[in-house]
Amino acid sequence: MAKTSLSAGEIIRSMLLGSEAVSAITTRIFPVATDKAELPYVAYRRSKHEQQPSKAGYAGADTVQIEVNCYSAGYAEGLALAEAVREALDCQSAETESLLMRSCVLADSEEYWADGADAYVQNLVFNIKI
Repeated sequence: MAKTSLSAGEIIRSMLLGSEAVSAITTRIFPVATDKAELPYVAYRRSKHEQQPSKAGYAGADTVQIEVNCYSAGYAEGLALAEAVREALDCQSAETESLLMRSCVLADSEEYWADGADAYVQNLVFNIKI
């Protein structure tokens, strides 16, 4: 079965695991959430989906928003991880056996402290065209 933009997280995970800069900091990369991770780690999730139908009424290109959260014990470590994630994903394209990511662009970011995780969080939001 062919995959759709709902599977965009698979490409993101593959790109992050394939990045030397990210892997130098952590290989703990999880979809949505985890309760067993040691800092630092990355969690990502699809937060928005938008389809652009063609003028002929057929399904057109999809835009998916993916949030990538970088969790760390130290602020500087979190910034370094966020920079590595950005380098791995921003302005990139990728393809798997059944899915083509035409573009991935950093659209927004924020930082905060997560009490429950006892961690600094760098939140990066990417818009992905499938």
